[in-house]
Amino acid sequence: MPSFTLPRTARITTTHKVATAVLVAAGATTALAVTAQPSTAQATASHASVAVKPVSANGMPTPVQVKSDAPKVAHPAIEAVAAQVKAQEAPKKAHTAKQAANRSTERKAVRKAEPKAEPKRYANNLDGWIRQSLDIMKAKGIPGTYEGLHRNIMRESSGNPNAVNDWDINAINGIPSKGLLQVIQPTFDRFHVAGTADSLTDPVANITAAANYAADRYGSIDNVNSAY
Repeated sequence: MPSFTLPRTARITTTHKVATAVLVAAGATTALAVTAQPSTAQATASHASVAVKPVSANGMPTPVQVKSDAPKVAHPAIEAVAAQVKAQEAPKKAHTAKQAANRSTERKAVRKAEPKAEPKRYANNLDGWIRQSLDIMKAKGIPGTYEGLHRNIMRESSGNPNAVNDWDINAINGIPSKGLLQVIQPTFDRFHVAGTADSLTDPVANITAAANYAADRYGSIDNVNSAY
């Protein structure tokens, strides 16, 4: 059988690398890519590789998106500008925070500086003494009304806070009844109401002590209609 020898220019040696890629698009389209590397003896100054782009079913090239996992590197100039802006904003933020704190402190100071309600004032007369005594009695839970206090005061002293009984048994025993409601010292000491003056003849102290005693013995000063 006669031998057949390929021409030298068409012979494929072991130094050739053959790469074949089969791409299937739409189930029917196939592309073949072959890259041949010439031998050292036949290498030219440069060689080109052929890349086959994927095609779609209609024969048009399919766009290839290249993804890169490499992190984005900021430009040094951009970083410098950003750092400068940040440095300029920091004092402004600190100033704003300081102003807010100062306003909060000022508001608290204003609230603390608000004047307290002035204490209730009473006239320095029988009406004022009774009304002040009633407020104290209410705070202490001692029963009694304006009418009950006024009625007994007028009978006992005629409204004179310095009235003194110097003729009854108490006076004979050396402990005369004194004040608006004619209270003796031992009774005053026992039924004295805290917050009032520690003086038997003080109008408010005398009234509240007498009302406290009457509440203990009679239920209320309103129930007293004679010497008690």
